Amino acid sequence: MASVRQLLKVFNRMHDPMYGGCQCGNIRFVAHSLLDNPHVCHCRMCQKAVGNFFAALVGVPLKDFAWTRGTPATFKSSALVERGFCADCGTPLFFKHAENKHISITMGAFDRPEVIPLEFQLGMEGRLPQIDQLAHVKDDGTTEEADAEGTPGIKTSNRQHPDHETTVWPE
Repeated sequence: MASVRQLLKVFNRMHDPMYGGCQCGNIRFVAHSLLDNPHVCHCRMCQKAVGNFFAALVGVPLKDFAWTRGTPATFKSSALVERGFCADCGTPLFFKHAENKHISITMGAFDRPEVIPLEFQLGMEGRLPQIDQLAHVKDDGTTEEADAEGTPGIKTSNRQHPDHETTVWPE
């Protein structure tokens, strides 16, 4: 079985650039390659930065990365680290250490996060017990199944940017 590192080497050779951005579409980016470090961080600082149980991040060499629409707002979370987000919709977008030659992008901000395999997890001192409960939590199916009455209203009023490039947004 191939390792994640081997998969990412093949991925970087075979895939077109990967695009992504925030929920409202005001910030968009392109990544021409990914580092071999896709991971989740459970540390408390990452939890607070993304407002969730952990941050899922993957590095992109700065030479292979560009903002294609808008400029993220930033928060300097420590002396050497800044974190970026969309000032309009609040989507967490990146972690950047001043001494690194890469930017770590939140995996969920990519248009196709499902194609990025995880390599490791860290910050285990902050790992929350709910993570271990996921395998035993009741599965209520799809959003459409769980909220059949509310889903049509959400679809007609949805302002979320689609998971693909757009020339103009909102359309």
